[in-house]
Amino acid sequence: MAIKPKLLVVEDDEGLRSQYRWAFPSCEVVMAGARPSAIAAMQKEHPPVVIMDLGLPPDPDGVSEGLATLDEVLRIAPETKVIVVTGNGERKNALKAVGLGAYDFCEKPVELEVLRTIIERGLNLHRLEDENRRLAAMPARSPIARIVTANQAMLKICRDVEKLATTHVPVLLLGESGTGKEALAQALHDLGPRAKQPFVAINCGAIPENLLESELFGHERGAFTGAVKQTIGKIESAHRGTLFLDEIGDLPHPLQVKLLRFLQDQVVERIGGRQRIQVDVRIVSATNSSLEQRVSEGTFRGDLFYRMNAVTVRIPPLRERGGDALLLANYFLGCFNREFGRNIRGFTEAANAALAAHAWPGNVRELENRMKRAVVMTEKRMIDAADLELAPAAHAAVPLDLRAARLRAEREVLQLALARANGTLSVAAKLLGVSRPTLYGLMEVHGIEFEPGKVADAGAEPDETRPSME
Repeated sequence: MAIKPKLLVVEDDEGLRSQYRWAFPSCEVVMAGARPSAIAAMQKEHPPVVIMDLGLPPDPDGVSEGLATLDEVLRIAPETKVIVVTGNGERKNALKAVGLGAYDFCEKPVELEVLRTIIERGLNLHRLEDENRRLAAMPARSPIARIVTANQAMLKICRDVEKLATTHVPVLLLGESGTGKEALAQALHDLGPRAKQPFVAINCGAIPENLLESELFGHERGAFTGAVKQTIGKIESAHRGTLFLDEIGDLPHPLQVKLLRFLQDQVVERIGGRQRIQVDVRIVSATNSSLEQRVSEGTFRGDLFYRMNAVTVRIPPLRERGGDALLLANYFLGCFNREFGRNIRGFTEAANAALAAHAWPGNVRELENRMKRAVVMTEKRMIDAADLELAPAAHAAVPLDLRAARLRAEREVLQLALARANGTLSVAAKLLGVSRPTLYGLMEVHGIEFEPGKVADAGAEPDETRPSME
């Protein structure tokens, strides 16, 4: 037998309450005659829809008590659909209630068929929104804990990490700050055979150079001034587990030599000691800088670089992950609502547009911090762009014309293929699966000029490397 949805009726008129009690057979009707009983019923029954008379005691001839009850109901459960009932000719009060968050209104004398329709719409919308909230809050959008994504490139990285976790090969994680490198490093440990052993992380750029060697390799008592006791280093502490070297590009050159020696024979010597200690450690490293460039500049050893990146995982920045910014924003909203005891309903259209348009230089970490601040500080039920301290998007609405959307997508794929071809039009045509004449025609349609290493929009100065359209 299907469970009936609960319907709370807040009405002080006994005659109407009796009528309402039997008017909605598809719902389990709960009655309240004033604000205290209405709030108690909300906290106990959690009804998805509420019918509320604005004229409640002790102000039955006004609307102050009804509006105060509406405000408190929505503060307890902002997702509730409140249908306000008001006297004939008091439409302005009903509109005021809608402005405060009511779902809809109905004027007296009430037509039950109309009210049933409004209730059914409210129940359906509540179910739909509840499902959307549940899906948005699900952390299992990727196979890896702490990674929330629906982006195909990011999902592939998660699958690759699952495969790599079962091996012992060193892995180098490349990505901008805040993209989730530590979460992926933790996953490489947690999903593999070393999961029950230590996971030890150290930020090579956050520790002064004169202390970093001791942090990594440990020291014996008396090895230097202030060494009053023997200290085990991070490498030794990670025995049989995983050592995560974050910001490996900042490792000083003398320590690069010592780390390379360790990677070759898995043996450490504490500072001031002579004992060679055999350890079994898997190395996962990460950086937000170009190690290839540092190798060419001579600031990072090439032999260490090649030893550490048996497999390289490149993590895309948030701005390249499609709709992940909106997905993550909803996920963090649910997390912070629970953490701080808030009941913020969602995002305004302006906030959604700003979230989609922002470049996110700080990536997921920046989004998390902006969401935390917005949830804590906002006094409204919906987060706006200003709460996120984001500028309103220049183009809040994306055109929904299908032909225009196809043209936009076609142009983006053309530009990507031309960029990957790096000056070879035959390669670009092969990537696109078209002939060279077809490629020339498409470039002309979209006003794209092409030269090796550069894709320019129409309007740029013509170049003799542009293919002839004749």
